[in-house]
Amino acid sequence: MRIAGDKTDLDWDAFKTGLVSGESPDLWEEAFEVYFSKRLKTRYFKPIQLLRAKRNAEYEGEGFAIVTIQCSLIEFLETTVQGISFRLARTGDPPLGPFEYGIGHSGAIFRSFLRNRQPFPTVFTNDSLADDFYSSVRCGLLHEARTKSPWIIRAGGPEGMFVEITPAEKIIYRNRFQDALQIFIMMYKADLLSNPATQDAFVRKFNSLCI
Repeated sequence: MRIAGDKTDLDWDAFKTGLVSGESPDLWEEAFEVYFSKRLKTRYFKPIQLLRAKRNAEYEGEGFAIVTIQCSLIEFLETTVQGISFRLARTGDPPLGPFEYGIGHSGAIFRSFLRNRQPFPTVFTNDSLADDFYSSVRCGLLHEARTKSPWIIRAGGPEGMFVEITPAEKIIYRNRFQDALQIFIMMYKADLLSNPATQDAFVRKFNSLCI
């Protein structure tokens, strides 16, 4: 099973034996580049780039697809930071484990990301706004293929501004939003190379991708 480009679950099982928390930054950087970054590029960034590629299609509604992918990415990023994985617990199944989450918990995951992972807290300064993004943007796009008023999506935006809150509307500048995600990913890389707790969470997450 491929989990990152051409890398498979068997590749990961062999590679992770050399990963030791708090040791070998070069090996953790390889884990980031070969597994984490490659997975993001092939499964998230390349599809977004393809949607953005044709300038004559820039304002025909592809922003809905782009932001939907970005919302999927947010959940993956936050659950990687925490080292947790989704499991649908049906009647009679064992209870969720300490590193599992189920239906009804995605909102808390979005809130955690938007409120704690830079640069997003510069805009999402309270839980209410983060929860509004989850329900009106993420859930709106996923369940109804639309954002709910007053949230709207635009392509460009002022330098450094990925969300703008005005009295009349809340604007997602989806290209700038992508830039903000990239900023977080680079900060995550630095943390992964030095933080044993982040490293342990990384291994848990990628182990879960191989099941």
